[in-house]
Amino acid sequence: MTHFLVTDEKPDGYKLEDILGLIRKDMMTRALKIADDHRAEAKHVMHNNMEILTLISQAIKLAEDSTRVLDKAFGGNVKGGPPRIGKP
Repeated sequence: MTHFLVTDEKPDGYKLEDILGLIRKDMMTRALKIADDHRAEAKHVMHNNMEILTLISQAIKLAEDSTRVLDKAFGGNVKGGPPRIGKP
């Protein structure tokens, strides 16, 4: 069972792209706090954060694309109904 994502057991869960968007927002907030710190460690962490933010943004695009494909092919998933693809 998942803890966050929509499943048969958790129909009130989140879409993957929504969770990733919240994580990206939190990371951006944290990154702003060290933006003016010019120490080597802060620059290193900022560089890592920017790389992570890029990867999260790519993951959001992929998750949104999957949602579009499923919505186009099968329509919106009815809460409590059978899954659009895969095993129940």
